[in-house]
Amino acid sequence: MESVIIIIFVMGYLAITLEHNIKLDKLIPALIMMAVCWALVALGVDNFTTWFDSAKHALVDGFGGLGHDAKMHLVEETLLHHLGKTAEIIVFLLGAMTIVEIIDYFDGFSTIKSYIKTKKKSNILWIFSILAFVLSAIIDNLTATIVLISILQKIVKKREERIWFAGLIIIAANAGGAWSPIGDVTTTMLWIGKKVTTLKLVQYLLLPSLLCMAVPTFIASFLPAFKGEIDFDENEVEKPKSAHSAKMLYLGLGAIVFVPVFKTITHLPPYVGMMLSLAIVATFAEIFSRAKFSLTDYDSAESEAHAHHSPVHASLSKIEMPSILFFLGILMAVAALESLGILFNFASTLQENVPMMGTEVHEVGITGVSDLVVMLLGVGSAVIDNVPLVAASLGMFNEPLDNELWHFIAFSAGTGGSMLIIGSAAGVVAMGMEKIDFFWYFKKISWLALIGFIVGSAAFMITRTLF
Repeated sequence: MESVIIIIFVMGYLAITLEHNIKLDKLIPALIMMAVCWALVALGVDNFTTWFDSAKHALVDGFGGLGHDAKMHLVEETLLHHLGKTAEIIVFLLGAMTIVEIIDYFDGFSTIKSYIKTKKKSNILWIFSILAFVLSAIIDNLTATIVLISILQKIVKKREERIWFAGLIIIAANAGGAWSPIGDVTTTMLWIGKKVTTLKLVQYLLLPSLLCMAVPTFIASFLPAFKGEIDFDENEVEKPKSAHSAKMLYLGLGAIVFVPVFKTITHLPPYVGMMLSLAIVATFAEIFSRAKFSLTDYDSAESEAHAHHSPVHASLSKIEMPSILFFLGILMAVAALESLGILFNFASTLQENVPMMGTEVHEVGITGVSDLVVMLLGVGSAVIDNVPLVAASLGMFNEPLDNELWHFIAFSAGTGGSMLIIGSAAGVVAMGMEKIDFFWYFKKISWLALIGFIVGSAAFMITRTLF
């Protein structure tokens, strides 16, 4: 039965990877994979001899000798445990997405356009790369890419010029998302999963991530594509549509940045702080739009009319639910493999067959093969989705909070996806917005992303000895 579950998972994983080839949204195989895997677990529970306790990160003693009812009770408890952990991530993402949509409702991101005062291509490249690096650390790399490419379309009119900028924005956004607990879904998973803390994440990854962005940008600034100036009339740039645009931008970004601070002070899960931030931003949004405060009365005609102009309702209607359902499906499917002890046993086999795995060489500050394994995980995230890779690593390794392994995984999974345009959410959305060809990106941009990834990884291996 375990073999059947693994085959189902691999087939679902393959369907997710080939999303663009088979024209099937990745949420569909993710949800099917989740439901079928857990159904097979329930149906074949009497045949399993091992069960993994995620809370204790150890196999359950004497599981094979338990009766059917006891095993089913354990299955239900485990399912509820994983659903709770997954819900923490989903609720957190829902709050962050809603705040971003509220900012966009007030056209807050148009404020960023006012910073673009130059026509020189290399200067514009640096401005957008730095903005992508900073913004992605606050509003996540996917949203930062959407915002900046939307602004780029207003400034760089020629698509053949614009796609070069878009390629470097992808690299910078993924690099910026790696060092922030709210900058990338995989980093958020590690943060919520209590594998990394905010301060240590910044300490370990800020410099490697900065180099991962700066080195490719520096090299690209000497390429012919970024020589000369662009046709850009400053008067053509649209002014913000709302008088409160700037206020909502700074309020929204500040509210998201407040979440790690709230967690540090209260030690509560991050989604609690995100809900508080959402409530504060929503309150000001309702005040600024002069709408009513009621968010729960959906029965009256008055409430229906209110929904058409309420920034909160409008923002909630724009939430990307397919992504939320995908996270639900893939995380719960990985949880099924973890619960059967498959990931735990795989990690044990890996450590037995690779003797240097996790053996530190303190004199030079490297961990031998383990570094190679984590870097290969980064390369793998360029080919397949990084979310299940990181989810699997959570079940495979048992290192303590803030162990350097978790930080290196955060960096590799976050930045490795830049090497292919399909390797990250930022790349996929840029591909859709600008119709960037896979092979064009592979020829023109991938080598820059690879250099950034290698330089950043080397910087991490050196600087981690300081902490």
